[in-house]
Amino acid sequence: MLFGLDGVEIGLIIVFLSLFGGILSGFPVAFAIPGAGLISFAVIAWLDSQGLLIHQAIDAGSTAYRDLINSGVKPDAVSIFRYPDLPRVAQPIFDRGWETAMDRNISFIVNRMNERVFAGQSIETLLAVLMFVLMGITLERSKIANDLLTTMARVFGPLPGGLAVSVVVVGAFLAASTGIVGATVVTMGLLSLPTMLRNGYSPELSTGVIAASGTLGQIIPPSIVIVLLGTLAGDLYSAAQETRAQSFGCSDALTYLGRPAVVSVGTLFQAALLPGILLAGLYALYAFGYAMFNPSKAPAVHIEETDGEVITRSEGLTWFLAVPVLIIFGLIGAGQIGLVGSQDVTVSNYTQVDRLDALRTNVSDECRDAMIELHGQDRWDESVSAREALAASGGTEESRELTEEELVEARAAATANAAPIGSGVATLFGMILLTLAVARGIKPSASSTPLAIGMLGVALAFALDFVAIGPNTSGGTRVVILLIPLAICFWSLRHAAARLAENDLIRVVFPPLVLIIAVLGSILGGITNPTPAAALGAAGAIMLAAYRKLKDEGNSGQMIIWATLALAALLLIGINFDLRMNQEVVTVENSIGFLFAYLAYMVAGIGLIYGCIVLYRNGVLQPIVRETAKVTSMVFTILIGSQLLNLVVISFGGEHYIQQFLRSFDSEFKVFLIVMLVLFVLGFVLDFLEIIYIVVPIVGPVIYGGSFDPKWVTIMIAVNLQTSFLTPPFGFALFYLRGVAPPSVTTGHIYRGIIPFVLIQVVGLALLWFAPGIVAIVPDLISN
Repeated sequence: MLFGLDGVEIGLIIVFLSLFGGILSGFPVAFAIPGAGLISFAVIAWLDSQGLLIHQAIDAGSTAYRDLINSGVKPDAVSIFRYPDLPRVAQPIFDRGWETAMDRNISFIVNRMNERVFAGQSIETLLAVLMFVLMGITLERSKIANDLLTTMARVFGPLPGGLAVSVVVVGAFLAASTGIVGATVVTMGLLSLPTMLRNGYSPELSTGVIAASGTLGQIIPPSIVIVLLGTLAGDLYSAAQETRAQSFGCSDALTYLGRPAVVSVGTLFQAALLPGILLAGLYALYAFGYAMFNPSKAPAVHIEETDGEVITRSEGLTWFLAVPVLIIFGLIGAGQIGLVGSQDVTVSNYTQVDRLDALRTNVSDECRDAMIELHGQDRWDESVSAREALAASGGTEESRELTEEELVEARAAATANAAPIGSGVATLFGMILLTLAVARGIKPSASSTPLAIGMLGVALAFALDFVAIGPNTSGGTRVVILLIPLAICFWSLRHAAARLAENDLIRVVFPPLVLIIAVLGSILGGITNPTPAAALGAAGAIMLAAYRKLKDEGNSGQMIIWATLALAALLLIGINFDLRMNQEVVTVENSIGFLFAYLAYMVAGIGLIYGCIVLYRNGVLQPIVRETAKVTSMVFTILIGSQLLNLVVISFGGEHYIQQFLRSFDSEFKVFLIVMLVLFVLGFVLDFLEIIYIVVPIVGPVIYGGSFDPKWVTIMIAVNLQTSFLTPPFGFALFYLRGVAPPSVTTGHIYRGIIPFVLIQVVGLALLWFAPGIVAIVPDLISN
């Protein structure tokens, strides 16, 4: 053996040295990675052909190995790490020669590219990356971040450490709109660092809070890291759990786990929401606490108000806190008592499978023992009893088609259980109520009559829904009944919008906030998957940026407003009408609904094209498209190059060797801790793209193949990488900030300033480690 090392170990060292050398060479990472793969394979193949790389494999023909297998140990569990005393046999690392390995790699990479890049289900999710990048860069280039920072500084500035808190808030906003760490850190550094230094803030706190807030894009949805990691995690978790189930003698993962082995990007967004907000809250709390103990280094700043309206404390508490809370909790309470809820009476033509929570019990003895160990004896006994009771009653675990009488009974039961007020009506008019309440608080000196009329319109809508609209009311009839209250509310909303536009906070924060809520809400609520939501976000960002440019030019933004209203109309029409025109029977009102939907679609499309023309005329569209193409090209090129590097590792057994080493530990927590430490160290020298596509596929079958919640595993990886990108002396975020910081801010200032935030990250990781339920709170609430 060369240098006393196993041939596979030397091969791994050559791969990693080639990778690091390629990255440090100055070549673009997207080309350095596949280049490292080709060079390392050539070096390993030459050494193997010279007989210098020898792998000491376990001799499967030895008596000791056979005795071990006969004792009940599975062949997959046998490794040189767990059983180092077993006899070994020397063999080359390419068992059939490097030429065969190269041929296999070439064919395999073509199939892998077709599966993960050019076709398959993952390509649709990967398209979300393009849309989210376009959305973030558009908001950044349109100077909306600058307006956000100025407005938030006016709101939080009078508080101790208020400017730092405002940076955290804006950082969270940008994270939710861009998801790109480098862009967020650079933008925040250019905009806020000079202002903070000019107002007496210490360089340490200023640089620390900017770098930390910029990395929130790693975890706060819609994070590109979560999108890319999620597409990979879904495949790894499904395959690993299938292998785990079969190793216990079960037919598939569904039988063994009692649930599908599936994790989606949308679910990961739900899981990441609370940890992201938690980290942002800890950042803001530290900034406030720092200012309390060091007031001279983080002084309160009073920025001149531009609004002439004076709002008393009681008015502010009433209209900005008490009334909105009353509206929200009132609607939630109405839903709890059954007054508000779904009015959908659609029933399936087939029976539902009984006892979906019951485990499959027709399994082998080995699978049964494994399932009892996983789920507990009580759950198994309950499932056995449920299956026996189902068989005794003549029931079936298979779905069957309902008879006509059963369909009538099912529809009657659904109608009887429908809520008096539909959830859609409650949501729409509840939002109108919130808007009217905030408008009343923005300008309390103005007449309240127009807003009161709107509130009467809301009350009329609820009354009409309660009295005249039932579960079986058609969409067209529903719209006609609600037409008068809608007209009243829209007339009132015109007055409300005029008042809201006079307030800087509402005017600046409200549009991007609505866009972010629309994008995240559609994903988190399970309405759609990330790709259509990302397309909505990109289109909304373009129209928002165009509207701002039109206002800067002194031109009317009516076309953009009409396009936005058309999008809202599309949503309402889609909820109330069946727009499928390819059915055998299409009603007149659905045809009319389709016509209006088509017109709204045309208006929205024209508005989007007009927005692009406005941005092009102002010289904004070109750099947006160029930067978007650059970032997405880098992402997909790294994706392809990393597959090549992975195949090199697989070809000489490196992946299997690493997985055997990890599986040699008895504790899942110990294995996951080792992986987290390795990822943390690699985060110093590798970007998240390289880690996701090079390292995670190697260790993924182990960390996703155990009993851990895949959502928790994925979020822990994302937060861990975020911590790594902040940690001196190699954190990427620190170099981004160093590049835009003024000469008066030294590297020492940046390193000292970031240390408290690294400790906060460690506290956040510890909270997630010891309380993994934090990750599951939001997904569980939404699923219920």
